[in-house]
Amino acid sequence: MITRQEAFSVLKKEVSNANLQKHCLATEVVMKSLATKLGEDEEKWSFAGLLHDLDYSKTADEPERHSLLAAEMLEKLDVPKDIIYAVKVHNEVHDLPRKNLLDKALYAVDPLTGLIVACALVSPEKKLKSIDTPFVLNRFKEKSFARGANREQIATCEDLGLSLEEFVQIGLEAMQSIDEELGL
Repeated sequence: MITRQEAFSVLKKEVSNANLQKHCLATEVVMKSLATKLGEDEEKWSFAGLLHDLDYSKTADEPERHSLLAAEMLEKLDVPKDIIYAVKVHNEVHDLPRKNLLDKALYAVDPLTGLIVACALVSPEKKLKSIDTPFVLNRFKEKSFARGANREQIATCEDLGLSLEEFVQIGLEAMQSIDEELGL
């Protein structure tokens, strides 16, 4: 398997948008924290988070291709099959079954990171450390806030055995741990 440094180099090469790179970094750190919490493989879960949107620059206008192209790219990099499958199933367009905790976690984490970023950006300081779990949960309830953050998808955290509050707290704390790297 490739190293984290090699994976990050591939990400930077394939994803030119700085905000999308930050989204992938946020997803990586939240996935790692979830793996720790659930007793899963931190490296594997981190890789899935870091590389899940590897093809987004090329497929943004073709949602039916998103994640399938990334899977092809990851196969060429000799990434383990379970990571490749998790990347495929995080795109709900394909309606593929989420078979294990890795699949379920990536699916739920992807929109959570966007919701947390949106919450930070509406805080007066525009910083992750200036928001807390109750703030994110209140914004979660506002349907008109951060519409792109699919609430139903985030709520599938229950498939991981976590309450929404626990899930948000894990995600927020993870992202706060790399706030400078995220620019928030």
